[in-house]
Amino acid sequence: MLAMNSRPTLAEPGLLFMDMDSTLIQCECIDEIAGFLGIKSQISAITERAMRGELDFAASLTERVQLLSGLDANVLDQVYDECIELTDGAESLITTLKQHGWKIGLVSGGFTWFTNKLEQRLKLDFTRSNVLEIKNGKLTGGIIGDIVDAETKRRCLLEQAELYSIPIAQTVALGDGANDLPMIHAAGLGIAFHAKPKVIEQAPYAINNGGLEQALTFLK
Repeated sequence: MLAMNSRPTLAEPGLLFMDMDSTLIQCECIDEIAGFLGIKSQISAITERAMRGELDFAASLTERVQLLSGLDANVLDQVYDECIELTDGAESLITTLKQHGWKIGLVSGGFTWFTNKLEQRLKLDFTRSNVLEIKNGKLTGGIIGDIVDAETKRRCLLEQAELYSIPIAQTVALGDGANDLPMIHAAGLGIAFHAKPKVIEQAPYAINNGGLEQALTFLK
């Protein structure tokens, strides 16, 4: 665990990196997409195992996305409009940090269809996620480019901190799944948020009750 005097402070600009699914928002987008195909339970079972660290994330994501092949891309807008709700305290956390000159990043093993909308809505500084392949208005079951996995999240945190000239000691990472652990460990302050058991066990800090604004209590 980090020493108390090494934690980030609101007195200086910093960088917050968050996961999207089950952290910034209250659902897993891929599970909600699957609901429109009647296979939500099948896909959510795989998602749960991946988030617990029982499956290779990239391989499990590839498997799940393949099951979405043929789905009308318009369904993605329905998922955003009907299923996505911000986690309690999300806007309060973001607003407070921005008032103190912080940068906010969203890095996700989910999809750009959703992270792009959240970037605009919340005026985030950085987003990175996976690109669903769409042809003739339908999902092909494929992903374009490299999959955003645990190592990608960690690397993005370090790269953005360097880009903004923010010391690593002034960075915070929030996530709930096993694929967030490298990012959580790399940050100056790593927090498991309503996380899976493995993440709670290995993260330096954890928020198990309350909303995202609870992260502010860890900042000096």
